Amino acid sequence: MAGGVVVEGTTNVDRVEAPITWKAYLICAFAAFGGIFFGYDTGWMGGVLAMPYFINLYTGKEYNWVDMKPVGPKEDFKLPSSTQSLFTSILSAGTFFGSLIGADIADFIGRRLTIIGGCAVFCVGCTLQIASTNQEALFVLGRLIAGLGVGFISSVVILYMSEIAPKKVRGAMVSGYQFCITIGILIANCVVYGTKDMNNTSSYRIPVGIQYLWAVVLAGGLFFLPESPRWYAKQGRLEEASLALSRVRGEAESSEYIKDELAEIIANLEYELREIPQTSYVGSWLACFKGSLLKGNSPIRRTILGTGLQMCQQLTGINFIFYFGTPFLTQLGTIENPFLISMVTTLVNVLSTPISFYIVEKFGRRNLLIFGGSFMVISQYIVGAIGVTQGAIEAHNNAAVNAMVAFICLNIAAFATTWGPCAWVVVGEAFPLPIRSRGVGISTASNWFWNTIIAVITPYLVGEDEANLGSKVFFLWGSLCILSVTFAYFLVPELKGLSLEQADMCMAEVTPRQSGKWRPSHTFAAEMNHVAVNEEKPLASHAQSAV
Repeated sequence: MAGGVVVEGTTNVDRVEAPITWKAYLICAFAAFGGIFFGYDTGWMGGVLAMPYFINLYTGKEYNWVDMKPVGPKEDFKLPSSTQSLFTSILSAGTFFGSLIGADIADFIGRRLTIIGGCAVFCVGCTLQIASTNQEALFVLGRLIAGLGVGFISSVVILYMSEIAPKKVRGAMVSGYQFCITIGILIANCVVYGTKDMNNTSSYRIPVGIQYLWAVVLAGGLFFLPESPRWYAKQGRLEEASLALSRVRGEAESSEYIKDELAEIIANLEYELREIPQTSYVGSWLACFKGSLLKGNSPIRRTILGTGLQMCQQLTGINFIFYFGTPFLTQLGTIENPFLISMVTTLVNVLSTPISFYIVEKFGRRNLLIFGGSFMVISQYIVGAIGVTQGAIEAHNNAAVNAMVAFICLNIAAFATTWGPCAWVVVGEAFPLPIRSRGVGISTASNWFWNTIIAVITPYLVGEDEANLGSKVFFLWGSLCILSVTFAYFLVPELKGLSLEQADMCMAEVTPRQSGKWRPSHTFAAEMNHVAVNEEKPLASHAQSAV
């Protein structure tokens, strides 16, 4: 932790951060590339589960490769619900633990090196998946280890981006992570569409093997990017913090902007350390659960905010569409090419997400979560209602199925512009520096925990050999979206346009429903009475030893 550092702090709340440069945009955009891992895996697994060769490999059911159709009833040619559930959910289970472990490592070795390490772990998992040939145990082990790597990446990339992004565009920059998730899903669908009819192991090995490229690009690029200046400050390494801040802001270390922002980071850290004392290793984790439930800035409230947001994002049911969309569309019967429809829904996801770059800063996080979630409720209820009507007439109606696909696409568009990016944005903003890595890690783990639950239960909910809810499952997702909207209304503050340090003030001073009108009136540096020791020297030269 930072020792007693004496620096000058400005009282001008508008000068706390340097003007935005293209360099800052590019650094954040590259870091957002980590979303490719999450999205690509979501996309390729759903498609592979419906591949003829893969089904034949793990079930032994015959397929006529000349006529390109199953030998026997079409409805029987599929993986059992239990196998679909295991293959899909095991990666999410690994990612749950990876998010927690990655949060720990990120505090010890830094955000950048943790992400690079996650890429290496991910590659080991990919290798095991490629090496498996109808060896279910080896394939599952590979999925589990790959999940650990994705957990490292998914939690720490959000942490890293939130700590380096300029406050005025932080929402848009972090939304880039969600955009990369959608691009990953689209690329996976394109690859799967190209290999789905191969009568050999290449049908699934090619989609798996392409993931090595993502790991090499992300890890290689991070060798040249700066470490988070806020991590350096937390370690008491203020000279390095000043240099890193200078690099990410594109300003000289002697710039008043750099001095003022670093002063604010240090002052906020010292303030938060008074509120959240650092004790033992276990105590650093328990600190996330301390404080009063009635105080908006208490650690426990922030943890509930982060974990609850990620839970609600998953309960919107979006990953049902991307994990099980192809098998589900196959069940509808009248769709001749469910793989192609899956590509269309994925394309809607990709094209909609960039809209969030603008509206997340224009209308704010809170409003998007409330109104976007409400639109998703309507869309999903309509899909369920059409499905019930179609079932009532005991015939698959092309017009009805097309209408269902249309409202599924509208639902995806609503998610891609609101809950998809905004949940990640708020999680990156919500935690104070002393517990930020662990808070983001716990929140990301919540995302993957509920992702796992959904991946486990969904095949049983819609499987014809199980509950066989079919399209009625959208009534479930719609009802859960109501829960998500309610959560956003009562617990999510508006942090648009605030620095991470100003976000702390906002959460301390007003309720979530009043937060949209809140504006900072002072800085932590001024409040903590920091005075320059020697104005002639760079700010970082005042660093004292870290404890």
